[in-house]
Amino acid sequence: MSISENYRQIINRIIKAETDADRAPDSVRLMAVSKFHTSEEIEEAINAGATLFGENRVQEAVEKFPDLLKKHPEIELHMIGSLQRNKVKQIVPVVSCIQSVDRIELIEEIEKQCAKINKTMKILFEYHTGEESKSGFTSIEELTKAMHLIENCPHIQPIGFMTMAPLTEDKAVIEASFKKLVSISDIVKKLFPKYNLNELSMGMTNDFETAINCGSTIVRIGTAIFGERQKQ
Repeated sequence: MSISENYRQIINRIIKAETDADRAPDSVRLMAVSKFHTSEEIEEAINAGATLFGENRVQEAVEKFPDLLKKHPEIELHMIGSLQRNKVKQIVPVVSCIQSVDRIELIEEIEKQCAKINKTMKILFEYHTGEESKSGFTSIEELTKAMHLIENCPHIQPIGFMTMAPLTEDKAVIEASFKKLVSISDIVKKLFPKYNLNELSMGMTNDFETAINCGSTIVRIGTAIFGERQKQ
C-alpha cells in the first residue's frame, strides 16, 4: 500500500482503539516517525493528513525539515531520539518539542540554547521502563530534581512523559511498561500541580493499541506508515 493508504489505515486503527478504551475521539495524536525517509515521502504523508512528525537523528532532521516547515507551516516536528548536549544548538530552531529529555544536563543545555534565540521549548521527560539499553530517568527523585530545575528555566515548558516499551512479544510486559509511565506521571503531576503534564508519548507500530488502552496521548509510528526503513 502507499504511504497515504497506510496513514489512513493507522488513523482508523487509532479511532477503533480510542473507542475500545472508552477514550474521547481525537484524544490520541498520530506522530509519523520519518527517520531514514525522504522529504518526498514526508510530503506524501502530509498530503494524507499528517501534521506531527518525529525524527531520531539531529543531522537528518536539520537537513530535511527546515524547508518542509517553511512550505507546510501547519506541521510540527518533535525530537524523539537520544540527544547529545553538543547537538542541542542545532535542533532547537527546528523542533517544537524534545521528547527524549533524559537527564539534568540536557535540560540545562536546552534552556541555554533556547534563551539565545528567545524560544520556548516543550519537553517530555523520557522515563526508563524497558530494557537496560534504553535511556531515561529512573526514579521519582531524579524527576523531582529536574522539575525543580525547570522552575528556573523560563524557556522550557514541560508537558508530560515518554517511554519505550521492552522489545518483546509479551503483551503483559509491554502493558506493565506503559502502566508504569502512567503511574510516574500521576505522582509527578500531584507534586507539581502548576504544570500541565498530561502528554503521554508511548506506543509504536507493534504496540500502539495497547498504549492507547493504557492512556497514551501520542503514538509514534514509523514502519506502519512509511514501510521498512532504508538505512542511508
